[in-house]
Amino acid sequence: MTRNGWILIATLGSLAMILGAWFFQYVLGLAPCQMCFWQRWPHMAAVVFGIAALAGVPFMAWFGALAAATTSVLGIYHTGVERDWWDGPQSCTGDGLAGLSGADLLSTDGTAIALCDEVAWAMFGLSMPSWNAIFSALLVLIWIRAIRSPF
Repeated sequence: MTRNGWILIATLGSLAMILGAWFFQYVLGLAPCQMCFWQRWPHMAAVVFGIAALAGVPFMAWFGALAAATTSVLGIYHTGVERDWWDGPQSCTGDGLAGLSGADLLSTDGTAIALCDEVAWAMFGLSMPSWNAIFSALLVLIWIRAIRSPF
């Protein structure tokens, strides 16, 4: 396969991850937490980098690989927060709500509050951040394959 073929696979992989996240949010009604949003941005960047690489700027594949690696690391970090391996940001965990009054909690205008240290959905014992980490690591390998492939 050519470099562009691998770049296309990696780009579509990140696009699929974003579309999957939107499916869980808008179709299944699972509100994302702040760390979930953090994991989406590198996928969006990888799509842009992939399009640029396909348009004739081949060094953008390096940035695609970096974006996929970034979201994979964020997924690992988020998984650790969910499993209480380490602390997460106070603004996004159960402890972060301790200082809020009832009025503060009710002033969300109907927006669901999702906490980073709670698992919203899991399959085979792995949460969405865990799956993101795994699939994003595979995307890193695809990006590297693209970089190493001939034009």
